[in-house]
Formats: sequence, structure tokens, C-alpha cells
Amino acid sequence: MKGDELMTVDQMLSELGGVSRRTFYRWRETKHAPAGLKLPNGEIRVWRGEFVAWLEKLREAV
Repeated sequence: MKGDELMTVDQMLSELGGVSRRTFYRWRETKHAPAGLKLPNGEIRVWRGEFVAWLEKLREAV
């Protein structure tokens, strides 16, 4: 995605303010986390645009 940045799990957790790493990975297992990329070293990255869209979707669901 042009002009977009890849976020680390730590960056997302920081922006979510209080969500644990374990919770984030459980969301991934149940397909409730934003779509991401798994790098060859096993680390997860998510495009900031996907993260923001995911948050907006959650806000609309309330």
C-alpha cells in the first residue's frame, strides 16, 4: 500500500492501550484481529491502513 507503513504488534498494542499480547494473538486465532502479514522470521506486521479500518469497523459495530 503506497504511503502506508507496516506496524509491529508492539505498536498496535501501544495504540490499543492495555490489550495484552496474548489477547491480540487470540484475536488472530479467532479471525477478530486486523489482517496481517507473517514475515519469514515469524513476526507479524499489519498495514496501518488495515489497522485503522479495523478500528473503524469496531466503532461502527457498537
